[in-house]
Amino acid sequence: MAIRIGTSEPGGTFNMQGEAVAALLRKKHDVEIFPSDGASVASANGLHAGTLDFGFSAANWVGRAMRGGDPFAQPIDIRMAGPANVGPMFYVVRAESGLKTVDDMRGRRVSVNVRDSGMYQHVRTIFGALGIAFDAFEPVYLNFADGAAALRAGEIDVQWQCPIPNPVMTELANSTDVRVLDYAPGQLEAVLEAAGYYRRAVMEKGCFRGVGRDTPQVGVFNVITTHARVPDALVREFVATMIDNADALGKTQPLYKGLAGLYRELKTEGRALFEPGGVPLHPGAVRAYRDAGLLG
Repeated sequence: MAIRIGTSEPGGTFNMQGEAVAALLRKKHDVEIFPSDGASVASANGLHAGTLDFGFSAANWVGRAMRGGDPFAQPIDIRMAGPANVGPMFYVVRAESGLKTVDDMRGRRVSVNVRDSGMYQHVRTIFGALGIAFDAFEPVYLNFADGAAALRAGEIDVQWQCPIPNPVMTELANSTDVRVLDYAPGQLEAVLEAAGYYRRAVMEKGCFRGVGRDTPQVGVFNVITTHARVPDALVREFVATMIDNADALGKTQPLYKGLAGLYRELKTEGRALFEPGGVPLHPGAVRAYRDAGLLG
């Protein structure tokens, strides 16, 4: 049977992660990748409609999807398969820009990704935690590739970027002198306290051209979801494939570099770690984690 996986736009974080998992699953199955600009929302809606079996999502969306909160039209019987990664999200500017911190974006043109995307929601959450009104700057609704092109051309002042490595950011950094904005003292801590699904992440010096020092940023916990109707055996095989290949995935796709460590955390912290927003693990996923000795 075909396994249908919802991801982000081609070249985006979720798309690259989905393709890496699909390459493993294709040894036994037909696998179809369904990219979308609004990855987290589109994946949840695809699970509800029965057009997807699995979907990549930022953790902040899954509880809302289960409860039918905005922008979802109805509650979705969504279930957790497991983690994808924790990656830094950040604001990037041209190197000659006078902007230094997140506060400096007031009154500027900021690409916030497409409306109703997971990345757009992160901007709203972060600005809300910092007390920055959304009308304090000029939001521009562009996907990652178009946003990078607009920044390169000087049509916007700031672009909100997804976790690295991603080819859009690599191409932008290699063709344009860029910098990453910092958080003012206490701001990062305020965001982490306000939104429990974020973690502190560090962009390491040299991660792309223009990052000259280690830079603390907001890290998003990205996950893989499924639906209650998806057969236990299929979910078990999907999750077991990721567990068995966690180290290999980290070597072939750097976005999965910390995946094995997240599985180790499950063993020590318990299943709530993989149930953001109160969304329960699918029974097939529970079986896979127990088979691997990661759950009692």
